[in-house]
Amino acid sequence: MSPTSKFLLIAGVFVLSMALRSTGVLLARKLGVVGYLATSFLIGWFVSDWWPMGFVFASFWLVWPWYELITRVKKIAMPVENPLRHKAPPHTEYFPALGDLSDEMEQEGFEHVEDLGRDWDEARQFYRVYQKPDERTQAVICLVEQEQFAFYYLRILSRGNDGAVWTTWNYPFSLNLQLAPEWRMNRESGEKSFMELMQSHRDFLARHAVLSENLVALRPEELQEQLQCEQSRQIAHNVTAGILRKDADGAIRYTWRGLWFIWVQLLRDFVRLS
Repeated sequence: MSPTSKFLLIAGVFVLSMALRSTGVLLARKLGVVGYLATSFLIGWFVSDWWPMGFVFASFWLVWPWYELITRVKKIAMPVENPLRHKAPPHTEYFPALGDLSDEMEQEGFEHVEDLGRDWDEARQFYRVYQKPDERTQAVICLVEQEQFAFYYLRILSRGNDGAVWTTWNYPFSLNLQLAPEWRMNRESGEKSFMELMQSHRDFLARHAVLSENLVALRPEELQEQLQCEQSRQIAHNVTAGILRKDADGAIRYTWRGLWFIWVQLLRDFVRLS
């Protein structure tokens, strides 16, 4: 095969993979992931004229995340005591969607309770908290900043009298921690509006026969403490599960088991189709 033919084959497989990933068809998008691996395989094979090198190139998709895990994530130290506090909202130029999202929640009958957040070395977090007393439900606009990377997502929460936390959200990535046993998750696409998320949450509760009288009615001043307690329980659960450890200096860090957990989650993100 001539160099030109090899180049055209690689380019063709790559372009086809991009096209498959851009469709809304589940199987097609999975094939698009396979196409990316095939592109890497062909590059390694044709550049070296030795087909086993293709597997080496394709394996970079699996091995490369470990560089970030070992050099950065392994060194992250999360403070144990870093409670949520009142925080001024980010400037509209930095987070322009905040106003529109707030309007959508208020149009659905939610009342603004508080703007909360916390900062530490690796991340900055901002939460705008709403509640809908008649449905005993809360909604949170969550903004996360990590170095030069930022994203936001929405959470809708209803807390059962039995301790269950019924949550609908559109978090865009696989989780880097295990969920505490009391969490019940309903994951939705980031393309859906808040109204659609809210309807999905109502359907989620209905599917599990959770009635409004089975939910906890929280006063506005209790929401901050409740969010803080739930996050603390999440950390404690992952320490017990071996994903995190508490060091002698009081900081929380990932264990090697935790790094393996994140690596598997990264692979899920690679092929996930949401």
